Amino acid sequence: MSERVVLAMSGGVDSSAAAYLLKQQGYEVIGLFMRSGATDEVCAIDDPKSLPVINIKSHKQGCCSASDAADARRVADELDIPFHALNFQDAFGRIKDYFADEYLAGRTPNPCVMCNNWLKFGRLWEFAKQVGATKIASGHYAQLEIDASGKTHLFRGLDLSKDQSYVLFGIHPDLLPRILFPVGGYQKSEIRELAGAARLETANKKDSQEICFIPDNDYAGFVNRYRGEQQTAGNFVTQSGEVLGQHLGFERFTIGQRRGLGIAFGSPKFVLEIRPESCDVVLGDYEELGRKGLIADRTNWLAEVPRTFRCQAQIRYQHRPAECEVICRDDGTIEAHFDQPQYGVAPGQAFVCYDENRVLGGGWIRESLNQEASLNESHSTTTL
Repeated sequence: MSERVVLAMSGGVDSSAAAYLLKQQGYEVIGLFMRSGATDEVCAIDDPKSLPVINIKSHKQGCCSASDAADARRVADELDIPFHALNFQDAFGRIKDYFADEYLAGRTPNPCVMCNNWLKFGRLWEFAKQVGATKIASGHYAQLEIDASGKTHLFRGLDLSKDQSYVLFGIHPDLLPRILFPVGGYQKSEIRELAGAARLETANKKDSQEICFIPDNDYAGFVNRYRGEQQTAGNFVTQSGEVLGQHLGFERFTIGQRRGLGIAFGSPKFVLEIRPESCDVVLGDYEELGRKGLIADRTNWLAEVPRTFRCQAQIRYQHRPAECEVICRDDGTIEAHFDQPQYGVAPGQAFVCYDENRVLGGGWIRESLNQEASLNESHSTTTL
């Protein structure tokens, strides 16, 4: 019998092409659409080969909309694979809680990483086991390789302009051998050509750019609707405490932001710091934004690393990797020191370590380091 794999299908071209490739490779593929919101009875997705019958809302809701579900279903029909559409409202509620609470704590959240950790590669594997599958798959641009000892490692996707390994660093390492990334070894242009040649419904569909539960990209509006009006208005200040003006709420800003400050200055100003306890947003010149290091916590390692090592690290998605030295501290946190100052080090974002194209792991930025601290001389530094 063919090996059974459950594929997360979003209704986009990447997961559609992944379904096609997996079937070409001889897998028994089951498609799963993950619904983020409450359902109602407008259109039902019912496949006698599927386990549940799920009702899907008819209105648009980001990349988890009824139209996306319908696109995923049509591709599944074209490829003659079973299709499930399940409501994961509770799991998405946890992600929404995290998103709103991070902004209200003065941090910049990354819901895509959390969604991968909690939902796409957590609940997906739970569902896979229920239907007797031995693998799970997605349309992410990343690659997996097995070394001589049989250990599975995560690598960047072949198309570096579309690489999504950064948002996958939090996957539990024990799950890596169970995962497939069928499109990771292709260029995006090749995937569209492949989907077109296979006459898949989604071949020319545009990529989703927004967070699925905030299709209008109004983050501050979402926070206020979700958590209610907050007393977050305050002052723009300099690092020395001089008041430059007022703002309507610190949840409207993130570290490194220049546009949309709502007030004009004689020269460009950037958000250097957010202080939720006083509601102050600290502004300064670009040179003041540079940071020599950071502290990260809640670490997850996909490879064995020494106590102190050198690597290339990203502080946000599509950030150019920066050379740095990393210290794994006794309390489970990591301390990083960059060779060159990095701009826009934002608490709440993921800090991901790479050895060339291999993902080592990382953590969540807790604070930036304004001054370069001296490395603990008792630790030798290893180049991986």
